[in-house]
Amino acid sequence: MDRVKSLASKSAAVIFTKSTCCMSHSIKALFYELGASPAIHEVDHDADMEWALRRLGCNPAIPAVFIGGKYIGSAKDIISLHVDGSLKQKLIEAQAIWF
Repeated sequence: MDRVKSLASKSAAVIFTKSTCCMSHSIKALFYELGASPAIHEVDHDADMEWALRRLGCNPAIPAVFIGGKYIGSAKDIISLHVDGSLKQKLIEAQAIWF
């Protein structure tokens, strides 16, 4: 769990993904379209990392998005924030994008 928290706090935007997850790909693409360059951590072969994400309350565990070191949510949560316009503001506040 400490490893997840440490990785999540090292960049303004962090996404824990799996290479085979289509929702992970979509969330990464959304961040790139908004001008963010999130740190991407693939957990394909790291069951301990996925378990640690679940223990932190990330459900589903993948994709797990952190902005400004705080857990924001999974794909459903990120898409909801994008639709209501608050995702971009969160990224600006965390200095993941500059507008």
